[in-house]
Amino acid sequence: MFSGGSLERFSVFAIGIMPYISASIVMQLASEIVPSLKLLKKEGDAGRKVITKYTRYATVILASAQSFGVAAFVLAQGIVVIPTVEFYISTITCLVGGTMFLMWLGEQITERGVGNGISLIICAGIVSGIPSAIVQLWSMMQQSPLLAIAVVLGTLVLTYFVVFFESAQRKVPVHYAKRQVGSYSVQNQGQHMPFKLNMAGVIPPIFASSIIMFPTMLMGWFGGSVDPSGLMGRLIGWLQHGQPIYMAIFAAAIIFFCYFYTALAFSPKEMAENLKKSGAFVPGIRPGEQTARYLEKVVLRLTFFGAMYITVICLIPELLTSLAGIQFYLGGTSLLILVVVIMDFHNQANSYRVSQQYAHLVKDEEIKSLSRK
Repeated sequence: MFSGGSLERFSVFAIGIMPYISASIVMQLASEIVPSLKLLKKEGDAGRKVITKYTRYATVILASAQSFGVAAFVLAQGIVVIPTVEFYISTITCLVGGTMFLMWLGEQITERGVGNGISLIICAGIVSGIPSAIVQLWSMMQQSPLLAIAVVLGTLVLTYFVVFFESAQRKVPVHYAKRQVGSYSVQNQGQHMPFKLNMAGVIPPIFASSIIMFPTMLMGWFGGSVDPSGLMGRLIGWLQHGQPIYMAIFAAAIIFFCYFYTALAFSPKEMAENLKKSGAFVPGIRPGEQTARYLEKVVLRLTFFGAMYITVICLIPELLTSLAGIQFYLGGTSLLILVVVIMDFHNQANSYRVSQQYAHLVKDEEIKSLSRK
């Protein structure tokens, strides 16, 4: 039970951190829809703590349900030698405990380290599979050197495009009205509001893949032996990776969740109201309703191109696997997570380094002032 790191070896961390991620995404969406949770979100740190508590409870529920499904799947193989009730209790306890430990570890990294702990744990899980992928690539190199070189070049080009699009921003210029400071009139310099091309991040492909795989996962756990010629068997076959129906549904779900999550996370009216209260305006656009419509138009255009970009990135590995038979290790979602987490970690590490330099300068100035006194 304690040796290994995946469901194949059935370790304590077999179901991983995904229940916590699913619970976090659901609570994040619910905090924009449910009025009571929306009020909690506006209360600041106190409300955030209550939402975090609800997220932990939801994590326990989701992890328990997934652990029950894993236990039922293993029990159906006919390899369990202990009583059924005892096996269910021990399996669910161990797997839920492993998920909760990973959740606690991620929170500790976030509070005491650099970067988001949960994202770093997921990134570490993806990176841990790279050595085995290198071994597979080496065996491919011995059989077909040109194909292996093409896979390496394709991975590098795909990574470059992910970094390029994740760094892309649409800068909306913002000017501030003149302020009166004493007897002087101060004209603030023009600034801008940065809007990312991919405002939804990796949430749309995660949600899309979870929704598509959930029915087949349930049928695999509780369906027992499924007749391949029957309706259930054909449905499972259609929803497998590389199938045209799977890719069509996957692409449509990604595009839908890109618009859905962006609409929940971004409020043009609220941003326009905040700009109006602070005395800011977009050049050539009247404050208030016209600014809200302009910002909504900008975000909708960005969401369209962002949704197309995420869909292409996630479908390229599927197309390579189904059409060319190339086993592409870094799937679209995995590559997105890997690049986004590394870029975020790099930015936070730079910010931490700059803050430490400023703290050192401030400390030196305090020592000099004390020595003068």
